[in-house]
Amino acid sequence: MLYMHDLWVNWFEGEENGYNVCRFHEWRKEDGIELIDQIPLLFVSDELFHFIENDLQDLPPALLQDIHRKTYMKKNQERQTVEYAAVVTNGKDVVVFDTIGYTLPVKKSRLIPRQERLVFEMVQGKIPEPYYMDKNIIKEHHILSLDPRKMAGLTRRERQLKQLLMMALDQLKNSDHPEEVRYWLTEWDPGQYRSIKQFSVQEAWERLYKGTCSGWSTVHEELCKKMVKGQPFFETIWQGENERVSQHMNSRN
Repeated sequence: MLYMHDLWVNWFEGEENGYNVCRFHEWRKEDGIELIDQIPLLFVSDELFHFIENDLQDLPPALLQDIHRKTYMKKNQERQTVEYAAVVTNGKDVVVFDTIGYTLPVKKSRLIPRQERLVFEMVQGKIPEPYYMDKNIIKEHHILSLDPRKMAGLTRRERQLKQLLMMALDQLKNSDHPEEVRYWLTEWDPGQYRSIKQFSVQEAWERLYKGTCSGWSTVHEELCKKMVKGQPFFETIWQGENERVSQHMNSRN
């Protein structure tokens, strides 16, 4: 068993998609960075790596058995045992997970670049562990868990706001005010105003969803801002992301 020591981690909890487990260059000052004293390193197949990185389902029992209580965190100068945690790599990428006592990767983190390079050096020339995986597990993407291709190239802030927009769209789909759908589609694509009046509610919603789920632009941002207005939970997320931008700009001036 390979082990790593003194690792800095930035946990993202309950994230089933790897694009939301932020790379080091996207870590923020307010993130809760923790120090791991010791943790097992597992070299696994591409298939198992992507499963751990991009899903929230039960891990192979043999893997859990191999790492059981072999991780130690440092908190207030005390060494605390962790039930199930590990650094995993397929030789091309790295992710750290902690099940917080369950059997699925509830918390995930990336590593700082220097420690990532060390991972690749440690597994060089080695063979991946042959952990059994259930071949019937199929990952399904949907409006609240977009396909990674829909998030490609976006910053952490843009991904957060895009997820917020998708939450608002999902709420819109299930609302009791069908005319709102045509209204928001007109906001998104005012040039289609005459045609939009002829669309059914379902067709209007599908066009709005398909139009907004690709990329990110100022038009996306404006639509998101308008759709979340007056909804306290959504507005809190919106304001949080935009306050960070203001703070960043002020710190540069």
